[in-house]
Amino acid sequence: MNLLYVFIGGGIGASLRYLMQFLTGKHNGSGFPVSTFTVNLLGCFAIGILAASVLKLKWNEQLVLFVFTGILGGFTTFSSFSMECIQLLKNNQTGMALLYFSLSNFAGLSLCALGFYLAK
Repeated sequence: MNLLYVFIGGGIGASLRYLMQFLTGKHNGSGFPVSTFTVNLLGCFAIGILAASVLKLKWNEQLVLFVFTGILGGFTTFSSFSMECIQLLKNNQTGMALLYFSLSNFAGLSLCALGFYLAK
């Protein structure tokens, strides 16, 4: 049943992302990628607000899966990455947060470039 909540939420999140691209214009490889930038920032803001709400309002597991993994996961995974960095910092794991941040960005960009190069 939890998979169904994630599936439905993911469809909603992906649809919202598509709508944002439709409204702001899909990035064509030149100029500033407004749509992705906007989606990532909105996702980060939303996950911050919602994470605080989960603590205050004691959300059940299915609602957390539906909203966080589903909707926000379909909308952007950058929000999850950002929240995980914040959680590491909150837990006084600054070194781990910096390592996660640095490796994720470096490895992500490197693997994207490698994949692009190999597929060329």
